[in-house]
Amino acid sequence: MTFKKEKNDFLNKKDKSRKGNIDIKIKKLVNKINSLNEFYTTSSCSGRVLLLAIPKSNKKNEVKYLFCSHKKIRYDEIKKIINKKLPKNDIWFKVQPVIIHIACKNINNAKKILNVARDIGFRRSGIISIRKNKIIMELISTEKIETIISKNGKLLIDEDYLKVLVKEGNEKLEKTWEKIDKLYGALGTISID
Repeated sequence: MTFKKEKNDFLNKKDKSRKGNIDIKIKKLVNKINSLNEFYTTSSCSGRVLLLAIPKSNKKNEVKYLFCSHKKIRYDEIKKIINKKLPKNDIWFKVQPVIIHIACKNINNAKKILNVARDIGFRRSGIISIRKNKIIMELISTEKIETIISKNGKLLIDEDYLKVLVKEGNEKLEKTWEKIDKLYGALGTISID
């Protein structure tokens, strides 16, 4: 199957993500990448804030999402959730940065995107798969928070610390969104083979 056919087939599939659509903050970048003949996106997230109930088994399919936002959050949103009866599972507050997976037609163009992305601040980026017809890149930024806030149904943090987490989380989202915009602008400067 040709790269062009694979791209068309993939981009015409139904979105199977948990959210069901592309995040607003990354949509312009995704559309730009997908407009280039040599690339297409396979998944993306503009960054998000989560409250997760992690089971003792640590199995991903058993994790409960108590809260998920791809926008800046408010203290009262998080406070409302943790004021409810908390599950016995460990509750984690997480901020995850922008992540985007890109299929590329050849290694030279993949390297060009990777170099530009790293210069912008997508420090945890690389090629994750090389196949006959395509290379898959993963671009990830570094704005991240992962901290436990509840164990065995007992809250481990006070209101002041929760306010700090919300403030820091929002600042990290803003930084990750700036990098999305910078990458969008930088795509126009890359000479594609």
